[in-house]
Amino acid sequence: MLRTIGLMSGTSLDGVDAAWVETDGERIGRIGPTLTLPYAPALRRDLRRLLDIAGEIGPQDGFLAGCVARLTERHAEAVEMLREQVWESLREDTDLLGFHGQTILHRPLPAVRGRNAAGEAVLREGGRTWQVGDAVLLARRSGLSVAHDFRSADVAAGGQGAPLVPVVHAAMAAALPKPLAVLNLGGVGNVTWIGEDGALLAFDTGPANGPLDDWARRATGADYDMDGRLALAGQPDGVVLGRLLAHPYLEAPPPKSLDRLDFDRALREAGADALSPPDGAATLVAFCAACVAAAARHFPAPPLQWLVGGGGRRNPAVMRALAGALEQPVHPVEVAGWNGDALEAQAFGVLAVRVARRLPLTFPGTTGVEAPMTGGRLVGPLL
Repeated sequence: MLRTIGLMSGTSLDGVDAAWVETDGERIGRIGPTLTLPYAPALRRDLRRLLDIAGEIGPQDGFLAGCVARLTERHAEAVEMLREQVWESLREDTDLLGFHGQTILHRPLPAVRGRNAAGEAVLREGGRTWQVGDAVLLARRSGLSVAHDFRSADVAAGGQGAPLVPVVHAAMAAALPKPLAVLNLGGVGNVTWIGEDGALLAFDTGPANGPLDDWARRATGADYDMDGRLALAGQPDGVVLGRLLAHPYLEAPPPKSLDRLDFDRALREAGADALSPPDGAATLVAFCAACVAAAARHFPAPPLQWLVGGGGRRNPAVMRALAGALEQPVHPVEVAGWNGDALEAQAFGVLAVRVARRLPLTFPGTTGVEAPMTGGRLVGPLL
């Protein structure tokens, strides 16, 4: 087994999650320390701007280069801090890093974006996924091999490039009763359905924390709706919610995945901007939960329970809405003994070893690729 640190910066743009895990890519051995290193407000602001302009800039853009350098340095700091914790607690070091980078653009084929005036589905033109981060710089700063670029090979082969973590969910849930649904609520929601025979189905459910964070920032100046207070003070607007629920993405069958900003236009056209701060937050929470309920209609069989990870599980308004929208019990992943704050970072530690061993990262049931497919790239010292 290899000793890895997985690094994840999600679409919530809040910082770097880092987690130490020992794994051979198929089994998970020891789980070590974890940490979250927040982004400075200026970096978070600039990364949010990158999401808005990513379709208009190229790799040589000066603003992009500055963001990438700062982003990578923050990841290097997280690695250094976590290695110190691991040494103090386990007297172990690290063999390999799994560096996801920051997604600034995700436009695979053939997910439906919307409908034109004639009601015809409008498809994205040209598959592309773009995660920024300097793996060579990270390898040089850490002295370790770095696995990165996990998604692009799948997208180039016609897959969605997301979600990537279902194979890790399956490994972690090996002893749990099935069918099981594992839901991650970051900027976008994604779900993994695991069948009794180990079959996997995974896809993005719809917007999750992303629009709610943006709403809270505009309404209150806070980075997110702490403890769901804003949403719990309001009421969902039925008209706006109904318009959002008519979006064709929700009925489109998997495989399918989203960019963080894919629903921005739909939110504007639905009239969300006219709502009061509390009612707007409550409507976005209700929409998040309704997207998850719509996702469940695509499952081959109902899950016995839902395990929820990501920042959304910490929002009481979101968890209450999920409990009301779903027919099965809803629990944070901690009931299974998992760390919901570190789950995706741990997953990229496992995926890094799968890259090194040339094991498949994606599957027909997770991204729609035709056959199980390897991916990712390695830089740095040879293993």
